[in-house]
Amino acid sequence: MPPARVLFLAATLGGIGFAVFSVMTAPPPLWGALAAAGLYVAIVLAGVFVLRLRMFADAVIRGPAGARGVVLTFDDGPDPVHTQRVLDILDEHGAKATFFVIGKKVDKHPDVVKEIVARGHEVGVHGWAHDRLFALRGPRRVRRDLARAIRSLERVTKRRPTLFRPPVGHTNPTIARVAEQLELTVVGWSAAGYDGLGGADARKVAARITRGLDDGDIVLLHDAAERGDHEPTAAKSLPEILAAAKDKNLRVARLGDWVTALES
Repeated sequence: MPPARVLFLAATLGGIGFAVFSVMTAPPPLWGALAAAGLYVAIVLAGVFVLRLRMFADAVIRGPAGARGVVLTFDDGPDPVHTQRVLDILDEHGAKATFFVIGKKVDKHPDVVKEIVARGHEVGVHGWAHDRLFALRGPRRVRRDLARAIRSLERVTKRRPTLFRPPVGHTNPTIARVAEQLELTVVGWSAAGYDGLGGADARKVAARITRGLDDGDIVLLHDAAERGDHEPTAAKSLPEILAAAKDKNLRVARLGDWVTALES
């Protein structure tokens, strides 16, 4: 069990015990109650915002023990222009990647998704609407969004997707439970360049990723802007990232292979 999940369970049990003790004896000082509540909220928010803690979901954030190479993943597509550029660069380097696509964009650009698959890449779910408040939604709405995203991809690829990256990387017990019910493996990352931000500098993006790049890393990049309001930097950063991986003798691995190894 991930340490963060142990912390969450311990904090929950501690909070229950604290409440029972207060009822049976005497109410605690106001400052003590507020401090305890604040600490618990901080722990929960850390679990929601930091997927790599794996507090609520058994997310894949790195390759299995002894994994060789790195995995490239791209979020927020498909885009008829920018995704195509990323695909061309990957082809030039003989590399395969995983694209976590937004369902409503899949409905709008199905041919781009078909091109991704035709070139030998994997596709996964990134929600249907890419709801930035996904972690605040109830079970019914979460399930409806993910089920709709699955149907969108299934219509285009004729295969049911099994990989899921939560929108904005936020998760909670509801999202984790619904993903499990829909047989989706939650995927995080261990290396990010923050290239999804508008105005991101391509060199700085590449530097952030390549500085500590090592075997087992899952790299997060974006082949499209979430709202389509700017040109993503991935296409400019990718050649340098791939060159650095080659210099470090890091092959580009397939995410599906790592997931299979972790689940076996």
